[in-house]
Amino acid sequence: MIEFTRKVEPDAEAFLANLRREGTPQRVHYLEFWIDDEIQEAVCKRFDLTAGLSEDDPYFAEKRQIAIRRFLGYDYVMAGLELEMLGQYVTAADTAELARRGGRVFQDEHSGPITSWEEFEKYPWPDIATISDRSLVWYEKNLPDEMCLIGHSRGHFAEYLSALMGYETLCFALSDNRDLVVAIADKLREIFCGVIRRLVQFNRVKTVLGSDDMGFKTGTLISPDDLREFVLPGHKVLAEMAHQAGRLYLLHSCGNIREIMPDLIDDVKIDARHSFEDVIEPVTEAKASYGDRIALLGGIDLDFLCRSDEQAIRKRVRETLDVCMPGGGYCLGTGNSVANYVPLDNYLVMLDEGRRYGI
Repeated sequence: MIEFTRKVEPDAEAFLANLRREGTPQRVHYLEFWIDDEIQEAVCKRFDLTAGLSEDDPYFAEKRQIAIRRFLGYDYVMAGLELEMLGQYVTAADTAELARRGGRVFQDEHSGPITSWEEFEKYPWPDIATISDRSLVWYEKNLPDEMCLIGHSRGHFAEYLSALMGYETLCFALSDNRDLVVAIADKLREIFCGVIRRLVQFNRVKTVLGSDDMGFKTGTLISPDDLREFVLPGHKVLAEMAHQAGRLYLLHSCGNIREIMPDLIDDVKIDARHSFEDVIEPVTEAKASYGDRIALLGGIDLDFLCRSDEQAIRKRVRETLDVCMPGGGYCLGTGNSVANYVPLDNYLVMLDEGRRYGI
C-alpha cells in the first residue's frame, strides 16, 4: 500500500504564482479537473480522513472535501453554483472495480431536449439569480487561510450545444437551422456570464475554471470556424470578466484542439489549459509549443496511469516535471481526471513522486 513520502502543506499564494508563471516554484503543485466520488471515498476509507466528522452535519461534504484535498496535497478546493441543466442521457453498466452507483451515464448523441424553436421556447432555462451558492458561502467563511477556491463557471458552450440538441441534430442544424444554434449559444452566454458575476463576488475564489470539451482524437467536434462563431466568443467574454475581477481563467478541454489553440491563447486569452492525451499532444510537447505563454495543467496520460506499474509511473512523473517545471506554469495531475477506473495506488504514486521531486 502506498504511503506518502512527506507531508505537503497547502500554499495558495505559491500555487497562484505558479499558475501566473512567476518563476520555478519551490515544490510541485497539483491540479485535477475532477476526482471521481468513488476515488474520494476510497481515499477517505483507507486513510480514515473523516474521523471526527458527522454525516449529519449539513456541511459534511464541504468539510470532507477540505480534508481530502489537504491530505492529497492540493492547494485549493473547487466549488461553484448548484447549476443543473436538463439533457437527454443513456445509462450503461459500470465495470470498474470502484463501480459507479447506478451505472455510467452518457449523452444521447442522436437527440436532445431542444431540436426545434418550439422546444427552445419551452425549455426550463435556469434563473442564475436563484441558483444556490451555499457551498461557496460556507467556504468563503471556513476555508483554511492557506487554501483558495477555484470557481467552476461551467462554461459548457460546445458541450451544451451538443447536449441540448444532440450531436447529430447539432450537425444538421449547423447547415439547416443556424439561427436556432445562434439562439442557444446566446442563451448559454447569458447564463454563464451570470455564473461568473456571482463567482467573483467571493474573495476566496482566486481563479475561474471553464470546462468545454471541443475535440476528439484527430480534430474538433465541429469545424474550427463554427467554434469561432458559436463557442469561443463565449469563453472570451468569461475570460474578460474573470480578468477584470483580477482572476485567472483556466480552461479544461478534451480532444485535439490544435487548430484553435492560437485563438484560445491570443483572442480568448486563457491563462492555462487542462487535458492532454499522449496520442494527441503530450504535455511535454505543449510545453515547448506554448508553455511560455500559458500554464499547462496535468498531462500524466490516463491510459498510461491505468496500465503502468509503480516504477514506470514514477519515471514518467520525473521526466514530465524535468521538462515542465522550469519557469513555472505547470501543475502535476492526470491528463484528464481521476476516473473511478484508475487504480488508487497508481494515482497515489503519481502524487507521491511529485512530493519527492527536488528532494
